[in-house]
Amino acid sequence: MDQASAFSFDQSYCGLPPTLETLWAGWNFDPVLLVALVVIGLIGGFTLRHSSPRRQLALAGAWLLAAVLFVSPICALTVALLSARVGHHVLLTMVVAPLVALSLPPAWGRKASPLLPLVVSTVALWLWHAPDVYTSAFAHPAIYLLMQATLAGSFIWLWLTLLRNDAPLAAGLSALSSSIQMGLLGALLVFAPAPLYLPHLGTTMAFGLAPLGDQQLAGLIMWVPANLPLMALVLWRLVGVLRPNRAAEQ
Repeated sequence: MDQASAFSFDQSYCGLPPTLETLWAGWNFDPVLLVALVVIGLIGGFTLRHSSPRRQLALAGAWLLAAVLFVSPICALTVALLSARVGHHVLLTMVVAPLVALSLPPAWGRKASPLLPLVVSTVALWLWHAPDVYTSAFAHPAIYLLMQATLAGSFIWLWLTLLRNDAPLAAGLSALSSSIQMGLLGALLVFAPAPLYLPHLGTTMAFGLAPLGDQQLAGLIMWVPANLPLMALVLWRLVGVLRPNRAAEQ
């Protein structure tokens, strides 16, 4: 029996790997997750009831996308496809995280250096995509939830400093550094000569993808679209660096 067929998904948080025919049935109605979403939504809504519409919309968008990522069949799809799980992580770190950061009090992050959250988020990203550590997330729901919490938490912290820091040059360089390391990880997945992730060796063909093709698609997702929010922030921060010079010339 080969490793792929012997791999067990019995403790996978999002269930067994689906096929195209069974995917739509793969909703995740974990009561703990549903209660957590309701509690977070209620607390967030109550806390921001007198805040600006911008912060309220940011939190609502983050909450809605997080609910889709963890409740809808997207969760089940990440069990079968590495590209789906990488896409899941990209949406969590590049969309949900900055929306949560925008919903936080405006004074937060203004004086905080982005260096430490940059290091922590980079370590979290590379650690959880190391093949053996990645595989461990299928061994128990607690490890899976730890993966998601550390990725989300570290990138919320990073985005808070990137968006709010009073030093635009430092924030822009940190965003560029995060983009570079994420692109490097994506490139490694694209150019790896063989599939690296044991859980997906026997699950991708149900979706018309060979394991190596699925891995290459995952790398492309991390290499290109994942970098767009960070590069947009780099450009925005660059404008912030140049603006005082234009004002001085006038």
